[in-house]
Amino acid sequence: MVEWSTVTTDQSPDEAFVSFGEQGAQLTYGSYLRLGQLLDSQHLESDPPAHDELLFITIHQVYELWFKQLLHEVTAARDAMTGGKVWWAQHLLQRVHVIERVLVQQVDVLETMTPQDFLEFRQRLAPASGFQSVQFRELEFLSGAKDATYVKRFRGLTEEEQQRLTARLDEPTLWDAFLDVLRAHGLAAGSDEEVSASMRTVAHDRSQYAAVWALGEALLQHDELAASWRARHVVMVERMIGAKSGTGGSSGSTYLRSRLPMQYFPLLWNLRSEL
Repeated sequence: MVEWSTVTTDQSPDEAFVSFGEQGAQLTYGSYLRLGQLLDSQHLESDPPAHDELLFITIHQVYELWFKQLLHEVTAARDAMTGGKVWWAQHLLQRVHVIERVLVQQVDVLETMTPQDFLEFRQRLAPASGFQSVQFRELEFLSGAKDATYVKRFRGLTEEEQQRLTARLDEPTLWDAFLDVLRAHGLAAGSDEEVSASMRTVAHDRSQYAAVWALGEALLQHDELAASWRARHVVMVERMIGAKSGTGGSSGSTYLRSRLPMQYFPLLWNLRSEL
């Protein structure tokens, strides 16, 4: 953490120094990060305690923290596109890409847990399931993969979670914001056919539409990295529990594999075939 201080004319340097940092005791590293609360959030359900349950909880809590950050960045990137700040949107999406690579790499840590180790506490998890991650669904909705049936079939949502998901279903997506960018550059975006034609124009005249092309590529990278995470996740699940059903009642890896073909921005993928 960076510390600084302003010495006023009626304070000596020593007096100013004690107004911040450890001597001032106004804010510490631990209090700023709420470490007491954070480090008391890992409660094992297994009895006797299974060694790897702490790892399992920690990994998933870290995922949720990254999902929170991704929602922060993706929402800001969408608003930047709509507001005409294409450069800022692209910068934020670059950060999104880096975080998403971290999400994929975290699976390696989880895979240090053997199937036998997981089975020591897996039954304690039911009916909890990753299927219930509200923030992950928000991220999918915001990226363009809206699924209103999720809200209907998941009965464990709190009122606040239902409101959040409903808001995401109603608000513009990244794709909606990208269409705003096309229109702002004088390109048609009223239908899929118009968008495809406009993107072909952009692709063949990157000198004039450099910012639009780069932004489209940034969106496609987000889509590709999300697909990489889904693919890595399903292989990890199959390695851990095989074809068993999920703790939340889903079909497990069968359900996860059904999600693999999903694309946030199919028109950007189709463009490759049209060039």
